[in-house]
Amino acid sequence: MNVRVVNVVLGALLAVLVSVGVVAAQSPDALKKAQTAFDQAQLDYLQGKYDEAAAGFQAAYDARPFPQFLYNIGAAHHMMGKATSEATAYAAAVEYYRKYLAADPQASDRAKVEKAIGVLEAEITRIKNAPPPAPGGGSATTPVPVTPSTEVQNLGDVKVRGLVVIESEPQNASIYLDDRKKGEFAKTPWSGTLEGEHRVIIEKRGHMVLEKTIAADPSKLFVLSVVMAQQSDRGWVEITSNVPGAEIFIDDKSVGSVGRTPLSQNIKPGKHTFWISAEGYDEYKEEVDVVAGETHAVKANLRGNPVGKLEVRGLGIEDSTIYVDGKVLCERGPCLRSVPEGDHTVTVSRDGYKSYSRRITIQAKTTVTVKVTLAPKPSRSDAVVAYILAAGFGAGGVYLGMQSQKYKDELTDEIAAGDPPPDNNDDRFWKGKAFAIGADAAFVLAGVTALTAVYYTFRDKGASSTALIDVSAMSLQPQIGIGYAGLGMEVKW
Repeated sequence: MNVRVVNVVLGALLAVLVSVGVVAAQSPDALKKAQTAFDQAQLDYLQGKYDEAAAGFQAAYDARPFPQFLYNIGAAHHMMGKATSEATAYAAAVEYYRKYLAADPQASDRAKVEKAIGVLEAEITRIKNAPPPAPGGGSATTPVPVTPSTEVQNLGDVKVRGLVVIESEPQNASIYLDDRKKGEFAKTPWSGTLEGEHRVIIEKRGHMVLEKTIAADPSKLFVLSVVMAQQSDRGWVEITSNVPGAEIFIDDKSVGSVGRTPLSQNIKPGKHTFWISAEGYDEYKEEVDVVAGETHAVKANLRGNPVGKLEVRGLGIEDSTIYVDGKVLCERGPCLRSVPEGDHTVTVSRDGYKSYSRRITIQAKTTVTVKVTLAPKPSRSDAVVAYILAAGFGAGGVYLGMQSQKYKDELTDEIAAGDPPPDNNDDRFWKGKAFAIGADAAFVLAGVTALTAVYYTFRDKGASSTALIDVSAMSLQPQIGIGYAGLGMEVKW
């Protein structure tokens, strides 16, 4: 082999070994130095010693270059400028705010910081263009402070950014926050902002799982550094699915899901049963014989139809029943259920109120909200009165008909007997006709009134039930895991 090539390879190898040794030896000391500098800088900041605070946060950043330290340096200069009206202090604040955004392109407060930068730049211009102080109002070394503009005052006092650092040895361990069901939170090393108490679960293949409860203060630097002991008596399982966020059950479904796909974790050797399920899809089941020290992949291919969400609410919905395509979806409201993608008929019914029914379209990863206002059913007293009148007219017609028939029968019998035959001027002739005409008229009135009663019974009287329809999309969030990268679905109600 060429001697020059050997020298180059040996030199590169030596450089790598030296750098690794330096990082391994320096990392804990550097983090401790950063924390000491941060704590002192925070104390100076609270006491209004903004120059000292800026220097302290700079020392913390030099020890460990976390973006939040850059923000704190900018905040110290910002507050110094607000206290002294010095354009140079505002300029330094703008500089470090920009460095912070460059160091953390995905900063959640980017819009807020960019707004502060714009306000401070305008303030710098205003201070530089301010008229000179009146005679006796100041000196070259002690200028008269310029009152901060309304825009600067509206930004308020800037608070120091705290930081949570989670590190592990070895690195690249999975971090779960509070519960595995939420999925992997990050990989070690991680730094960011947290508030309140959290349970941190740290896991890596071939190592013991570590759990720690931390109480994060948004104004302090908190460091969680763990050394993970090796554990060779465990296997490693990697669970993925074609539907991100599917629930995972292991061995016993009654204890609930252990997390959502994608998920990787240590597991005891032996036979294990895995179920992976998602709404709208057939459940996937697989049995795996886990061997210690080996990796086992469970790849679930879920089949079915994507689903959306249907939410039905409104005044008095607690006493209503909600139907979809003629089947009960919720016996009582308010109702929030998954519904397969496609066209469906939604019906809302309540005793004493008009039902509401409408054809709606459910799309995957969307929520259709139906806010129902049910109209009371109108009184049917007019129909009852009409039925009573119809019955009265009918009864009157029957009575008049019977009287007419009575006179007819008497005259017929006397005519048949012929001894003597009835006189043509007998009043029973015209009385019988009158009763017959009256009966016919009563029957006609009874029929008309009955038809009116039927109309009153089935007519849609009064206002109809109504609803407001709103469609909102479920949020999609990036998810990255072993062997998987895509979008996960999160719903906020």
